[in-house]
Amino acid sequence: MKRSTFSLLLLLATQAGVAHGEFTDEQRNFFERKIRPVLVEECYECHSAQSKKVKGGLMLDTKEATLNGGDTGPAVVPGKISDSLLIDAIRYGNKDMEMPPKGKLPASVIADFETWVKMGAPDPRGETVADANAAASQWKKKEIDVAEGRKFWAYQPPKKSPVPEVKNTAWAKSDLDRYVLAKLEEKGLQPVADAQKLDLLRRVTFDLTGLPPTLDQIQAFMKDTSPEAFTRVVDNLLASERFGEYWGRHWLDVARYAESSGKDINVPYPFAWRYRDWVIGAFNEDMPYNEFIRQQVAGDLVPFKDAVDQSKKIVATGFLAIGTKPHNERNPRQFALEVADEQIDTLTQAVLGTTVACARCHDHKFDPIPQKDYYALAGIFLSSETLYGTNGVIQNNQPSDLIELGHESGMAPGFEGISASARADLARRMKQLEETRVERQQEALAARRSGKDVDAFRLLAIRQQTSDLKGQVNRYEEDGSARILAMGVYDRRTPVNSPLFNRGEATQPGETVPRGFVQVMFPSTPPQVTKGSGRLDLANWLASTENPQTARVMTNRMWRWLFGRGIVASVDNFGAMGEKPSHPELLDWLALRFMENGWSVKKMVREIVLSRTYQLSSQHAPQNFAADPDNTLFWRMKTRALDAESLRDAMLLISGEIDFYPPPGSPVSRVTGEGRAAILGYYQATQQPSKFRSVYLPLIRDVVPEALALFDFANPALVTGDRETTNVPSQSLYLMNNAQVIALSDAFARRVYESSKDNPTRMVNAYWLAFGRAPTQQEVLATRTFFSEYAQDASKAKSAKHGDISMYAWSAFCQALMASAEFRFLN
Repeated sequence: MKRSTFSLLLLLATQAGVAHGEFTDEQRNFFERKIRPVLVEECYECHSAQSKKVKGGLMLDTKEATLNGGDTGPAVVPGKISDSLLIDAIRYGNKDMEMPPKGKLPASVIADFETWVKMGAPDPRGETVADANAAASQWKKKEIDVAEGRKFWAYQPPKKSPVPEVKNTAWAKSDLDRYVLAKLEEKGLQPVADAQKLDLLRRVTFDLTGLPPTLDQIQAFMKDTSPEAFTRVVDNLLASERFGEYWGRHWLDVARYAESSGKDINVPYPFAWRYRDWVIGAFNEDMPYNEFIRQQVAGDLVPFKDAVDQSKKIVATGFLAIGTKPHNERNPRQFALEVADEQIDTLTQAVLGTTVACARCHDHKFDPIPQKDYYALAGIFLSSETLYGTNGVIQNNQPSDLIELGHESGMAPGFEGISASARADLARRMKQLEETRVERQQEALAARRSGKDVDAFRLLAIRQQTSDLKGQVNRYEEDGSARILAMGVYDRRTPVNSPLFNRGEATQPGETVPRGFVQVMFPSTPPQVTKGSGRLDLANWLASTENPQTARVMTNRMWRWLFGRGIVASVDNFGAMGEKPSHPELLDWLALRFMENGWSVKKMVREIVLSRTYQLSSQHAPQNFAADPDNTLFWRMKTRALDAESLRDAMLLISGEIDFYPPPGSPVSRVTGEGRAAILGYYQATQQPSKFRSVYLPLIRDVVPEALALFDFANPALVTGDRETTNVPSQSLYLMNNAQVIALSDAFARRVYESSKDNPTRMVNAYWLAFGRAPTQQEVLATRTFFSEYAQDASKAKSAKHGDISMYAWSAFCQALMASAEFRFLN
């Protein structure tokens, strides 16, 4: 008998489609930074409308032409690398079709094109181009008027404006509401009714903790009839440790958190989890946001109270160390430039909402950011040493140490120690292998001199074994106790200024650019860096009230996380290619309010959720919809799908299986062994069932757990302030067939069954647990029918031999509740 039939019917009956744009800001920025410049520089000469002779019938100067391809077929098939002839050509996989013919592209560029195709080949170019030479010329250097650029709204400091007067004076609870209502009244619209009490409780509990309300929370809220009842709920949620776990995860999306390097050689980062835990702690402690940013950029350079405080601030700089890296890059200068570029891109999008990294190869195409500004920032990061802790093995040509915090840091190592003898044995084996490696190298040199063949693979294998053992030995003190290690950043002893590299290529350095900042962000010429790398100066400026963007970008992020849409919809891009604010005066009011309240995230969140705007229902209003179908004016609360973590955590919670106390560290940090055994261990660590909250799941790039990947989890290689929302069959199939989901539905069923001695009460309890409400009369009748038909089907199929038919029925029923649209969406 198929226990999932009821689930399937319920899913098909209740699933809601979610509309979304053609491509996201992240996709657009990726194309503009990584793909278009290469097409222009390397391909347009032979494959564009202005080519003297279009080779192979292939043109790559428009989206349509790129998809259609040439004589041999489509150049790009979105999402399918193996079917994309362009990828085969740039890989030099076919001798008759190697592009560009003058020389193979760098491995990092090829990897970018592969990533682009995997993400669906987003291409914001038009269908036609009048002049490919003109299109190419736009990438050539031209003078940017920075003074004129400062007039753009995003580079103006937030301004105080009079709170608008509204006609419906009784509606607004706060000035925030008046800004929203004034915009609605301008359009002749009115907000919809307030949300029902239970809907509001479920909404705010998920929004602040990523979890559904418990039965105790529901009962307490329903019994509290005072005007302060909702305020008490909000204060309790903000004080909960669950707040930091959920809102910390929001920031980890922006910080592109993961525990490996990604790219061609996916090297694990066993100590990335320290940064994750620091972020969670910072949100729970309500660390002022400007200090939160300062420590992530220059925690190693700011004053500290003691060893514990110093260690925490060093761990914060993991923000700069956890990004993707091309570890197979042989050229140290190119590798350093790639690391700095990734740091600049992440920092400027995350904190400033500005795509400064688009100016690496040329002046920014859309925003007033000269290429010199990019290299002024690059000098700061090239003057900083990024420590991420990888061993020099085959294809990992850029190893790195870690930062030792010491036992006085008060931090847990995250993995078990070993005995002194075991550590000594590892060291002895390492020394023996090192001696063997030296001997084999000498033999190989002698063989080469005499013209004999050399077993290069054996040399590489010994080198890898030696490096693996060295990595194992370095995790322990001589007595076998685990060392306290962390990723992070330090200043180099001698700072450097970066050359301006033509087209961003390490082989083409030009004039030297003094270390400095992005000019357009300052009212006049920005100060120059005179001491050290300049990271502390940069951090202090980012954390300053004089900065026009830091507070504005973060308050917009908070609005997005609470409403499902930012006041600026393009939350990571406030530039010319981003969206304009729907409520510019409100955004400035929020930014100023944020700074005036000591940059407190909790105070800002509290003020927003206590507003009447946040407490609106999600009901439809035809007149409002006709005037504002995208709800840009916030006339109602948007119906939102639960994010991947909330969905998984909610299933764990209602089934009674959730464990709120994970062990320190990460399964990735506890992997032991060498070579293939270690690689297998890292993979298995991501696949093991876990009852911990989703924020603590191991997160290896390109091996994201299925429970997260299927439900629109953020791409950990990119800054993601606004996740996509999809509703596709694979999600339903997962909820119907995945072994862990079935196990949770069994546990949910046992919890419901044991909650009472009669089935009607059990059924009511199941609805309260799953949806935070009682079942309707129609649902009661439908449920009775289901149990009756299930028992009959089971009897016919003779399923009784598998156990208690009633428990199978309860489990199928509970699984259907968890797979339903009501469980997966917030009203």
